[in-house]
Amino acid sequence: MLSEGLLVSAPGKVILHGEHAVVHGKVALAVALNLRTFLRLQPHSNGKVGLNLPNIGIKRAWDVARLQLLDMRFLEQGDVTAPTPKQVEKLKEVAGLPKDCGDHERLAVLAFLYLYLSICRKQRALPSLDIVVWSELPTGAGLGSSAAYSVCLAAALLTACEEIPNPPKDGEPSSRWTAEDLELINKWAFQGEKVIHGNPSGVDNAVSTWGGALRYQQGKISALERFPALRILLTNTRVPRSTKALVASVRSRLLKFPEIVAPLLTSIDAISVECERVLGEMAAADPAPEHYLVLEELIDMNQHHLNALGVGHASLDQLCQVTMAHGLHSKLTGAGGGGCGITLLRPDLEGPEVKATKQALTSYGFDCWETSIGAPGVSVHSAASLDAPVRQGLDGL
Repeated sequence: MLSEGLLVSAPGKVILHGEHAVVHGKVALAVALNLRTFLRLQPHSNGKVGLNLPNIGIKRAWDVARLQLLDMRFLEQGDVTAPTPKQVEKLKEVAGLPKDCGDHERLAVLAFLYLYLSICRKQRALPSLDIVVWSELPTGAGLGSSAAYSVCLAAALLTACEEIPNPPKDGEPSSRWTAEDLELINKWAFQGEKVIHGNPSGVDNAVSTWGGALRYQQGKISALERFPALRILLTNTRVPRSTKALVASVRSRLLKFPEIVAPLLTSIDAISVECERVLGEMAAADPAPEHYLVLEELIDMNQHHLNALGVGHASLDQLCQVTMAHGLHSKLTGAGGGGCGITLLRPDLEGPEVKATKQALTSYGFDCWETSIGAPGVSVHSAASLDAPVRQGLDGL
């Protein structure tokens, strides 16, 4: 068992192109978003395991001795195994959460207990430790916050239990695990996602583990070899939506107008493929202004297609109009119907212009972040390398 503390972070994700079309077998490009979830693990000897999630007001602790007495056979021996409904019911008993505990909070605790018991039970004794997780990502906005949480937990617990080595920092502020270790982190994070979402695609946890950009099609996930870091504005319209209902509405429109909607989906697929080609060119050499012009055109075309599929919303139209007035190009990301949008920021864009755009967006009640995509995946950090807001978040200030 590791004796010193650990600081880990993992990125969120946005869909660059291909949302909705991906459900119908087309390509989607998912990219790591540099809004991150941070985890601090501190081993100790007080006989308790604690979980503190300041973003959602959860603070729980369990007696290690009592957990040790559990019949762990319900977790199945062997390798990384998917949680069954029976196991999840058993975890609810173990968690001992109050009746009025919200779904979101309950699932976060169950995912933690599942990963802690599954990964740490190979130890002679379950370890005493405290875990604090704080995130820059808004929850429930389609930005992969639950996957970043699961990835951080898997990486920290596997490292603490010495299933994978603590990557050497060599004086660097942050470092990453080997591809083989990342594979194991990703497998366990996927199980955490299953506790939370039941039947996830595996894209969110893969992006959060590996970082950069991934191509997803018909269940196959592959990393884009090179991806240029792109600056974006991420805007949350704060309009709630049901992904399930939006996916169903696209399906019914496809059945009603097959000769109209099928070509739209094929066209969105072509947008994803062309975007992948342009990004490859940009990563291989210095990006030229022409590259950004193509990316902006692709964003505009895809947004119009998504509106034609019926997944737009007045708030997203507003976002596109506001950014267009500043000479910028935006599209929805994820399910649509509200939720989030992304705006590409060209490298020549001056700070005051970005600031003015952000102010215009926030005046409509939207949340807005200036960030980047193509971020590094799960990483381990030195304490000194963390920004003050992150340290304060982890300290619950």
